[in-house]
Amino acid sequence: MSFNSTLVSWYSENKRDLPWRNSKTPYNIWLSEIILQQTQVKQGLPYYEKFISNFPTLYDLASASEIEILKLWQGLGYYSRARNLHFSAKYITKELNGVFPKTKKELLLLKGVGDYTASAIASICYEEAVAVVDGNVYRVLARYFGVDTPINSSKGIKQFKALATSLLPNSNLGDYNQAIMEFGAKQCKPISPLCMKCPLNADCMAYATGSTKILPVKLKKTKITKKHFNFIVLNSEGSETYIEQRKNKGIWQQLYQFPLIETNKPAVLKDLMEHSKAPLIFPETFTELLLFNNTEIVHKLSHLELYVKFWILKTSTPIKNTVKWSDIKSYPVPVVIERFINNFQN
Repeated sequence: MSFNSTLVSWYSENKRDLPWRNSKTPYNIWLSEIILQQTQVKQGLPYYEKFISNFPTLYDLASASEIEILKLWQGLGYYSRARNLHFSAKYITKELNGVFPKTKKELLLLKGVGDYTASAIASICYEEAVAVVDGNVYRVLARYFGVDTPINSSKGIKQFKALATSLLPNSNLGDYNQAIMEFGAKQCKPISPLCMKCPLNADCMAYATGSTKILPVKLKKTKITKKHFNFIVLNSEGSETYIEQRKNKGIWQQLYQFPLIETNKPAVLKDLMEHSKAPLIFPETFTELLLFNNTEIVHKLSHLELYVKFWILKTSTPIKNTVKWSDIKSYPVPVVIERFINNFQN
């Protein structure tokens, strides 16, 4: 059997029963692919089910508010995916009269859709002859063909895309693309691949040379930036607090947070009181300012390590634009703040 026919045969017997595989509706496939960007299936599946339950059609998603969408997305991270999803849903319904793009070229015009996602939708829904290349595909191709070009280099991206394209079968494009991705996820795993029972091991270069642990090759990541976040949690006598929406581009855009003072080292009370933002955050009079967590909470993102403290500020001074503690869980917030709210209210 050829490389691609072996994979398709393996897939027919070993594929996971996932809800989006029961339909070739482009909305369902698109939604699943956006959710699964930077997210494992186990984590993404409940979010997919929530979105389909709340927004069963493209029109439902387009007509939802951004806050509704961000709240459902809460905890999944990379929130720009949710904002792009909403933007593109409105674009398709209004500008394209609800007709989902049918080719890779047209799909690439959607905000948040790159080469991989466009190729996946085009091949699965419309049988277009385009190759998908994600982390799983890189791993399978690098090991089977013994390719040691770094997968995150410009040369590697072009090389692997060309190789993947050359392997496309003449038919069943959608099944083949899903097969090679599934094979990388279940058989040719990053750690402890199932080489002994692999249907491709007879011709696999990595298996023959004992190089499965070093392939694929990836250039080192960029340096991680460390920041110290101090959230000032106003707690008024009327069981109210204050939250603000992050408007600037960057992490957590459009999510809500408590007023923030960022410092270049772990902060003590004096640092906060003398900070330039203090007059804008602290009311004229307050009863006390106490640290909620004595040890900084370490919250890791792809390019950032945040060291987080929550400070409880008790005040009897009236606060404008307050939010009742009983309503705060209706707002989309970063997961580190969600955990604080749950601990603080229990």
